[in-house]
Amino acid sequence: MTTHTIATHEKWLEARLDLLAAEKDLTRRSDEVARLRRQLPWVRVEKNYVFEGPNGRETLADLFGGRSQLIIQHFMLAPGWEQGCKSCSFMADHTDGMTVHLEHRDVTMVAISRAPFAEIERFRRRMGWKFKWVSSYGTDFNYDLRVSFTPEERARGKIDYNFGNWPFVGEEWPGVSVFAKDEAGNVFHTYSTYGRGVEVMMGTYRMLDLTPKGRDEGGNNMAWVRHHDKYEQVTR
Repeated sequence: MTTHTIATHEKWLEARLDLLAAEKDLTRRSDEVARLRRQLPWVRVEKNYVFEGPNGRETLADLFGGRSQLIIQHFMLAPGWEQGCKSCSFMADHTDGMTVHLEHRDVTMVAISRAPFAEIERFRRRMGWKFKWVSSYGTDFNYDLRVSFTPEERARGKIDYNFGNWPFVGEEWPGVSVFAKDEAGNVFHTYSTYGRGVEVMMGTYRMLDLTPKGRDEGGNNMAWVRHHDKYEQVTR
């Protein structure tokens, strides 16, 4: 742990009030960014995407589950993978606790992966998750949302990810997308975030940011993360 200055309570309070001013400024800026996000134009979804899930075949409109807003975690699990991405799993570990609260704010949350549904279910059962998770196997959905990439795209050495040329080539990448549905049943894409934007789902990071060691990653982001059934046993 980095050596820290030891001070009296009065000196700590003085420094804490300086930090509080910075925190309040960040909160106000975050509120402003959220307002700008809500003002983004919407894009009508014209394709009839059909997914395979626990309720059989469902369209994107069906996934709303009677609500008008839908959040999707683009979970990195491609056909034939033995297990899902450990970082996406870290994100998903936060989902079950949020679901009931989101549902009471007119929001449904669903995970979508390109792997066939049977492969998704095998991994979901292993991890003990209860949230809804469906397969986009055989559709263009992942490719259209820029979270899956064809061999031809990867062969170029750069991919169109996170709204620009991404130098790290891979078959799958994470993301979070938001959709809205109007009273006529029309579905609209309202927002997507990629890269570090997906930290929005990582409540653990928010708590680590409060601690003296912080994320303590040494520049190797998320190298420490494991599937939650792969950590060594810890004493509580």
